[in-house]
Amino acid sequence: MSKRIFITATNTDIGKTYTTKLLLKELASRGLRVGVIKPVETGVIDCKYLDGNDLLKCVKDLNCEFSDLDVEDIVPISYELPAAPYISSGGKKFDFELVDKKVKLLEERCDVLIFEGAGGLLVPVDEDNMVADLIKYYKANALLVTHCSLGCINDTLLSKRLLDEMDIKHTVAFNCREEDDSFKKVSEPYFKKTDFRVLKVSDEIDKICDVLYNL
Repeated sequence: MSKRIFITATNTDIGKTYTTKLLLKELASRGLRVGVIKPVETGVIDCKYLDGNDLLKCVKDLNCEFSDLDVEDIVPISYELPAAPYISSGGKKFDFELVDKKVKLLEERCDVLIFEGAGGLLVPVDEDNMVADLIKYYKANALLVTHCSLGCINDTLLSKRLLDEMDIKHTVAFNCREEDDSFKKVSEPYFKKTDFRVLKVSDEIDKICDVLYNL
């Protein structure tokens, strides 16, 4: 089994795909064969996988062993409605068997497999499972991507508490965007005061990678 890393976030549109691509590139630069899977993607209309196609292009550029794969190989489950998978599927059971088969296929071609989740940790993928349960099921180390705008203290600590309670090994990365110029004044002082390590996606992906590998 290759090493597994699961990219999750405090909410949707936080920067999971952006972070996943940076991590893929960093790992590849270290001589590792990289792979990626997004078990389920919603909002797929007319076979347009916004995240899946982006991820497939990236991984093909980094690992020639993925050159013959299609987007359905790295996004096994997809739905049209841009909502939580449980809603988009009409309440269908999450197809673990299908995803397991794709994981096995991909792991034959890589040393490290990065999973990208859908939305945040408590997004329901079916009636019985949340995204957090997928992390546990696939025995992956988690990277929690959080934002840097007002409210990030609450959002970050809530998600981290859940990961702690579920005994999931993880680290946290802050995806600070250009408009987040207030972070240093209104949020970062709390994290520094409480010795909460602030690792920023755009500047410290190498350090984030090191932490993930040493969990």
